[in-house]
Amino acid sequence: MNNETYKDEAAVFLGASYFRAVAKAMHYGLSARGLAVDTAQPSGEEFPWFREFWVKRPEPGDTQITVYALLDSPRMAGAYSFVITPGKETLMDTQCTIFLRKDVDKLGIAPMTSMFFYGENINIRPKDWFRPEIHDSDGLMIHMENGEWLWRPLFNPKGLWVNAFQADSPAGFGLVQRDLNFDHYQDLEARYDYRPSLWCSPKGKWGKGWVELVQIPTDDEIHDNIVAFWRPAAAPVGQPLSFAYTLSWHYPDQKRPPAGRVVATRTETPKQPGVKKFIVDFEGSKLEKLKAGDPVEGIVNVGTGGRLLEQQVYKNTVTGGWRLVFTVKPENDPTIVDKIVPDRRPLVEMRAFLRHKDSVLTETWTCGAQL
Repeated sequence: MNNETYKDEAAVFLGASYFRAVAKAMHYGLSARGLAVDTAQPSGEEFPWFREFWVKRPEPGDTQITVYALLDSPRMAGAYSFVITPGKETLMDTQCTIFLRKDVDKLGIAPMTSMFFYGENINIRPKDWFRPEIHDSDGLMIHMENGEWLWRPLFNPKGLWVNAFQADSPAGFGLVQRDLNFDHYQDLEARYDYRPSLWCSPKGKWGKGWVELVQIPTDDEIHDNIVAFWRPAAAPVGQPLSFAYTLSWHYPDQKRPPAGRVVATRTETPKQPGVKKFIVDFEGSKLEKLKAGDPVEGIVNVGTGGRLLEQQVYKNTVTGGWRLVFTVKPENDPTIVDKIVPDRRPLVEMRAFLRHKDSVLTETWTCGAQL
């Protein structure tokens, strides 16, 4: 992939149903899995494993390799095929058929596992380390069937966070390492600026379901604490469940999403109790063409438990993008219990995007916060 004199390793399967891949000029980062079962459930997670592999012998001149795998677990079995095409963007055309032997409460299709320790959205680092950011991925991206693009910045919570995004037959979803600036990591060993993004493009109609994001507290970068997958609304026992999709291991590009994108999410805590300020930076070719005086509008929606106080949108004269700044506060004043145990407060969900006249300029930023 990188030069004519050395045959690079492109993919590795190791442990349970985990596997990873890289493309040109990349280091290994996040992992994919064959299947996720009861992730973050009180009953505990079940880990299926690939019991056996078969590799199709390539013909002279082939640019891809085919791997078949048998998945097995106490409550299920599955047959998988992976057609792997390495390159600037390494592709895995995947097909699977799963049979459930017993009921499963939560079935995760095309699961991805990554690590987020801290980033620019955390003002106080959990450890006194010199590196400004440490993460394999910094956001969950979803392309809805109706064409909308969602961006959810990742977080290292103090308690378990599970978020579900209704996504019937999604056009795509993935965990993305959008920040590739070495200066933001300063890590000459781990090189987080070389970690791949992973994008799943479903084939055909997957039906009703949702993309689920699980964020688990971690106190070190050695632990994978981020999981994302698509969860079908129904998973009947004894009937074959078949899915086909393409996994893309790549650097972020201008196609996903095609419009303006979030490049940074930052927060600030003003002096008022419970009030929180969000600073969201957007960039993109259309945004760069708009001048400071153009009527760019920030559309901000705050869910149950919070109230929007104020907002501003202005041109970022340094990057050419646009910055959205808004402040939210709790609907009700914090109770004594809220002040003593702030981490027990429910998440307030927020959504925001930029609009110019009748044209949507950006993907939709979505985030949860404890106010």
